[in-house]
Amino acid sequence: MSKSYEIDMCHGPLLKQIIVFSVPLMLSGILQLLFNAADIIVVGRFTGSEALAAVGSTSSLINLLVNLFIGISVGANVLFGRFCGAHDEENASETVHTAICTAIYGGIFMIFVGNILAGPLLQLMGTPADVIDLSTLYMRIYFIGMPGFMIYNFGAALLRTVGDTKRPLYYLTFAGIINVIFNLIFVIVFHLGVAGVAISTMMSECISAILVLRCLIHAEGVLKLSKDQLHFHKDKLIKMLKIGLPAGLQGMVFNISNVLIQSSVNSFGSIIVAGNTSAGNIEGFVYTAMNSIYQTSLSFTSQNMGARNYQRVNQILVRCLAVVTIIGFVLGFGAYLLGDVLLAIYSTDPQVITSGMVRLSLVSTTYFLCGIMDVIVGSLRGMGYSIMPMLVSLTGACLFRIIWIFTIFQIHHTLFILYISYPISWLLTLSVHLICYLKVRKYAFV
Repeated sequence: MSKSYEIDMCHGPLLKQIIVFSVPLMLSGILQLLFNAADIIVVGRFTGSEALAAVGSTSSLINLLVNLFIGISVGANVLFGRFCGAHDEENASETVHTAICTAIYGGIFMIFVGNILAGPLLQLMGTPADVIDLSTLYMRIYFIGMPGFMIYNFGAALLRTVGDTKRPLYYLTFAGIINVIFNLIFVIVFHLGVAGVAISTMMSECISAILVLRCLIHAEGVLKLSKDQLHFHKDKLIKMLKIGLPAGLQGMVFNISNVLIQSSVNSFGSIIVAGNTSAGNIEGFVYTAMNSIYQTSLSFTSQNMGARNYQRVNQILVRCLAVVTIIGFVLGFGAYLLGDVLLAIYSTDPQVITSGMVRLSLVSTTYFLCGIMDVIVGSLRGMGYSIMPMLVSLTGACLFRIIWIFTIFQIHHTLFILYISYPISWLLTLSVHLICYLKVRKYAFV
């Protein structure tokens, strides 16, 4: 791989490196969200609120099903970063091949999981009767492209570990353009509706996967992907799973609480579902911007742990916390202040816009708390602690929200009571994460 794409995370001015690393990563995440935004905007404007609700009601369920493998990609990131920081080229190369094998087989497995479970799980969520058939169709087509989704995410994680955040952005830009073009063609010209946006998303994910594979095949050094070496290395897989499974399980259980919240939103009817979908999509851009700082703290911490630059690990956390707080505060309040205008992009229905503003006022304005929580988790995982942040997050956020839904929300059945559970859970969880970091660093820095 060309050295011009790499960043030396173990030496040099830290804040500048964090910004150089995170900005392309942030843009990549935002572009990936535009895939979904394009789906939602096109069906909302050209097909109607039922189609908008159908696509939106699947997001939390899709995240639930894929988060296990996304977590494992975090394990690949940390393990690969450790070997790169220690200049252990042989083990780093074996990690690359094991990661891509995991992506390929995991993607094939998810095709069957998504198609078999789509209908039953959507019914279990209480998806409104007027949209459940369209939601099931969208999910089944979407999951056919899951191998492409997995390969891109694992491949991009490997590239980002060595500081290459630019080429994943380039690949997503090209794939995103293809997605938008075929969205419009399939929906406006061929009137395929929900099926059309699902097909175009599937195509774009496969294109981004092909581009990242081509990059790895033509890379030099530890990132080079060779067909002859493409098999599982048991010791690397075990280490990836040890780090990644807790992260994946945390993501899955987090989304169980989100699925319960989605089910609670479903109880208000398809108009409220459409408003929640639109607001959630806007918030997704705020979250993605903050999540790039989480991934930055993860990558920088893992490499510096491998290089035994322990003092720099503390500096990484402090700077990442400052950056994520500013990003979350500015973008979160900005999304709320411009909420009417932004929601009108998704739907012109006044009821949809009104219900969307309720969510933005409570969730978007406090989103910086989630960013702070995630950055601390990124540092802990980069230090090799994955089970601890999983347990804290599951208790402080997921279990709290589940209890809230079955107690407080049942007594006061309003959107305000439902959405206020988000900031309360973030504040509780980040406080415990910070205590954990302060406690474990003396054991990790030896």
